[in-house]
Amino acid sequence: MSTRPPRSSLGLAVRAAVFAIAAITLAGCGSKNAYVPPPPPKVQVAQPLQQPVTTYLELTGNTQAFASVDLVARVQGFLTSINYADGAVVTKGTQLFGIERDTYQQQLDQQQATLASDQATEEYNKAEYGRQATLARQDFASQATMQEWRSKADGAAADVLNARAAIELAKINLNYTRVVAPFDGVVTNHLVDVGALVGYSGPTKLATIIQAVPLYVYFTMSEPQILAIQRNLAQHGVSLRTSDLSDVPVEIGLAGEDGYPHKGHLDYAAPQVDFASGTLTARALFENKDHALLPGLFVRVRTPIAQQNKALLTRDDALGTSQEGSYVLVVNADNVVERRVVKTGARQGQLRIIESGLDPGDWVVTEGTQRAFPGAKVDPQRISLAPPAAEPANSGKASAADPAAK
Repeated sequence: MSTRPPRSSLGLAVRAAVFAIAAITLAGCGSKNAYVPPPPPKVQVAQPLQQPVTTYLELTGNTQAFASVDLVARVQGFLTSINYADGAVVTKGTQLFGIERDTYQQQLDQQQATLASDQATEEYNKAEYGRQATLARQDFASQATMQEWRSKADGAAADVLNARAAIELAKINLNYTRVVAPFDGVVTNHLVDVGALVGYSGPTKLATIIQAVPLYVYFTMSEPQILAIQRNLAQHGVSLRTSDLSDVPVEIGLAGEDGYPHKGHLDYAAPQVDFASGTLTARALFENKDHALLPGLFVRVRTPIAQQNKALLTRDDALGTSQEGSYVLVVNADNVVERRVVKTGARQGQLRIIESGLDPGDWVVTEGTQRAFPGAKVDPQRISLAPPAAEPANSGKASAADPAAK
């Protein structure tokens, strides 16, 4: 059974709605249209973070062994022994190779016999010279005979000296048959096998010994970077030309490492800038007791160039650039946007040091800069900046492009 209302009731309802709409329309025609401005756009603002920061100069370098020496055979002979395992860690004085000794031992014995003979001749000649000198004083011998025996005695003495020198040379050659480690280090694989003839046409390379504890790191600095470091050192009474370079800390990080976990110090700086490249070569020393660093690695290097006790930092992405340089947008007491030209420093994580042009009490637009322009009124939403992380991988960088490095 249908429950639809009668047609007459539906028509009455429709007519009543039409009359109501018409009444509202007529009432609206009696009032004036007024423009209501949109509310000011909302932007996030934050005051600069003020804290002590250290500005670093970030460079690239390479590790290099503290010492690297080729082990060579300096005397001729057959290789009789290899006394180490390839890649072994050895101490100073350890025998690494042996060369046949028989020939050199016989040469030493021969020179010792020659010395004994020369010493006997010297003793006889000295005695005969003394006898002839006595006879000459008694006029029983001529002066010529006496001078002859004196010359023979002097010649015999010279022969003794020559024999002793020959013995020392023979001992040296005999010692060369033992190739020993000149310092503590790691020996590479051997290049010559037992039984091979070595030293027959000059020194024969047998292997290489490398000392990587401690370890060097070499890097180069451009002229602006050199001047920045010199200014920082001068504030602490240190010069690149003094012996206090060990007071300058240097930190490095390997590929794949976060931050700069390896700590060392400056060890050497070249005495002049290279004219061709305009760079200065420097060297840092690292203890490397854990053998974590190998020679020949590419490393990231950083060293401090400045210390600021109350540096101002703001969001790096809040900075803009124009023909006047870098700038930030600030909101004044009337909530009106102003543009401030600033001088920027090194980056600290997501923040950037502001060296001039900004006050600690300024409210910098950090979010919504696309909705803020100079002279416009905004609705500022105040927040606080988070300090930079203690040791991010690429924080504190002051590259050649950064003003702090210039």
